[in-house]
Amino acid sequence: MTSTFINIFGATGNLARRKLIPALYDLHCKGQLSTDLKITGVAPGEMTTPEFRDLVRESEASLNQWADFADRINYVQADVTSPEDMVRAWQVIAELTPEQEPGRVNCLHYLALRPDLYAPAVTALASAGMTGNGPGWRRIVIEKPFGSDGRTARDLNEHLHKHLDEDQVYRIDHYLGKETVQNLLVFRFANSIFEPIWNRNYIDSVEITVDEEDMVGDRGEYYDGSGVLRDMFQSHLLQLMTLVAMDPPHSYEADALRNEKVKVLSAVRRPSLREIEEHLVIGQYEGYHYEPGVAPGSQTPTFAALRLFIDNWRWQGVPFHLRSGKGLPAKNTEMIINFRSPPHMLFPVPDDGDIPGNQLLIRIQPDEGVGLEFQSKVPGAGLRMRPVNLEFSYDAGFNDVEIPDAYERLLLDALAGDASLFTRSDEIELAWSIIDPITDRLDLPGAPTPYRYLPGTQGPQTP
Repeated sequence: MTSTFINIFGATGNLARRKLIPALYDLHCKGQLSTDLKITGVAPGEMTTPEFRDLVRESEASLNQWADFADRINYVQADVTSPEDMVRAWQVIAELTPEQEPGRVNCLHYLALRPDLYAPAVTALASAGMTGNGPGWRRIVIEKPFGSDGRTARDLNEHLHKHLDEDQVYRIDHYLGKETVQNLLVFRFANSIFEPIWNRNYIDSVEITVDEEDMVGDRGEYYDGSGVLRDMFQSHLLQLMTLVAMDPPHSYEADALRNEKVKVLSAVRRPSLREIEEHLVIGQYEGYHYEPGVAPGSQTPTFAALRLFIDNWRWQGVPFHLRSGKGLPAKNTEMIINFRSPPHMLFPVPDDGDIPGNQLLIRIQPDEGVGLEFQSKVPGAGLRMRPVNLEFSYDAGFNDVEIPDAYERLLLDALAGDASLFTRSDEIELAWSIIDPITDRLDLPGAPTPYRYLPGTQGPQTP
């Protein structure tokens, strides 16, 4: 018998308490966790297992279900960067396995840590023998940000590959675990009416937006060293762009999917210094300098709009408009596919301009769904047209199905060894090679200064 452990390093932090443990609890309640799965929280703070269970308990958790779930949870006080502590933690885990086969375990190590601790944590885990496969498997989940630029990402990849095979490393981007993001692949490749027109001949432009209502808050020190381009564009926005732009993979399996995403990132035109200024708008919300941890006079952008081009047969000449910012009116993630106008209009055109092309809206959050805008005749005399909408809502279409949290799907996939929704090392490095020239330009003398915008407004005007 082989037991399975999820070992959460940094278990007392916000990520573990607000995202990981709740996701695992929901999976437990749905009966989707194997009966032999155990959860070990690892952190340097002195705490007993009952105290840790109380710390991570959800207020709305059912008493009976929580009691069963809590039996899975244990706590180990240990510093993940200390090989000696990791040896001791490994001994504790071994003692929790069935007596007849102690130490025979599968382990998913989740590094819910500060990014600067990833490398020393992996070194300590390897020194304690916690990364080598056999008799059970070993996998490591690493959160974003993965590096702060291309060089640090390459260094971290090289460090990981000293101790782990690539197929043991799961670099997580929780956006890829959202149901509506995954539905984009089904929408494109399971419906033959869309794939023939999914190219430069029919699509005029693509817009990808990730707006955040929240401001920086207590993340000021981290955010001031990264800004919106490193925090959001290098990861979430470029990942969404690859799913919109990729060619069909030969099968729905990890390497086939990721190979196609890599092709898209390889084909993205790296902007010159002149093009950066033409295709980039940056902004900073008023009051950013007063956030805790933000340097006085900081020019770190909290908003950016970037136009990119993909130089390949499918997308040549089609602009991809990427936009994200903090302190905006509402939390909103969506993709808009703008189709070209008909080549010849048969019907009367309004005096104020051309009839716009069709528009496909894919909403990721909130109000998940898909909308298609098309022209229709207005009832009555004469021939007047007006855009109307064809709507699909997840809430209405699947009102009998609970939409799972992104971390639920990603944790199950990591346990199953399915890396389809996780990023590969070459994806990470290619994404940085797109963003690095832009952030380098903003660090040079004479770089454009961010436009100021009031929190709660739409941000700077973009082309």
